[in-house]
Amino acid sequence: MSTPQLSPLLSLVVPVYNVAPYLPRCLESLAALNPPADEIVVVDDGSTDDCAAILAEFAPRLPQMRVIRQENGGLSAARNTGLDAARGKYLAFVDSDDFVAADAYAEALRLAEAEQLDMVLLNADYHFEGRQADYAIYADVSGTTDIVPGREWLRQRFRAGRMLHMVWMHLYRRDFIEQHGFRFVPRLIHEDVIWTTRALLAAPRVRYTGHVAVQYRIPLRTFNAEQSQLRLQSIVDSSVINAATLAEMSAELHQDPELRHLLDQHLVDGALSVFHKLAKMPDRKLATATLVRLRREGFLHLLWRHAHHFAQQRRIARHWLRSWLAGAGR
Repeated sequence: MSTPQLSPLLSLVVPVYNVAPYLPRCLESLAALNPPADEIVVVDDGSTDDCAAILAEFAPRLPQMRVIRQENGGLSAARNTGLDAARGKYLAFVDSDDFVAADAYAEALRLAEAEQLDMVLLNADYHFEGRQADYAIYADVSGTTDIVPGREWLRQRFRAGRMLHMVWMHLYRRDFIEQHGFRFVPRLIHEDVIWTTRALLAAPRVRYTGHVAVQYRIPLRTFNAEQSQLRLQSIVDSSVINAATLAEMSAELHQDPELRHLLDQHLVDGALSVFHKLAKMPDRKLATATLVRLRREGFLHLLWRHAHHFAQQRRIARHWLRSWLAGAGR
């Protein structure tokens, strides 16, 4: 008789797409994890560079690594594929251009097991590749906090004006993810916003440790005019979806008016960045047409309904007037 295979404790989901310059450092850090991850699900999302060869080179050092190759579908699709394949009791995401500390998940796993946590919230460093000193993303929270519902962590972060949505800063109980059917929205930029907000609103038991588990690489990137236009347009379109989805979450918080107010403020502040993206677009005619379209499709009205401060309302009104003049009131 064969011995039944025990379910792994920790699964890591690692989406990969054309990150050959950074992938070896990421894989080196995964190989150095203590304790080791029981399962590493790498999703090669149609890479056209040397990623496949690098993964093959590291395979002997990472026997728990499974590589799934698929046609390019974007980061959300790659993470979803990894979620579908993962079998661990706990799960974390690692972006393949970042790298993790050797003890990234040790304490988080201990706490999750001992305290039956749905999510363990970690910290990370902004890593500037030597251009300037690295510093912690959450520098305003020290030490391990109490166990609280996820919505209380949201409330605290919204009050502080410092809420980051990176999905790779958390350890998740996989049953919690599957119970709620959480998946990423395909082809969405900044998909972490919806995922993290939704997960925290649903999680009964979370705890923040403050442990710097991840080095979040901030590389220097250059784009030509066409690349910049496509990138900015994608961010604008995704921000509209994010704002509409956060508005739906806000509507469900009618029994918690303070959190609803804070989420509205966060929603509007984030969505107002759309207009900075429009101002940077190389194609000025398309930028103007997009501004007019946003008014016609009700985006500015959505922001106005969720604005609670005069400063927000003033900015929304200014952009509404600009869009009206640009579209001759149509």
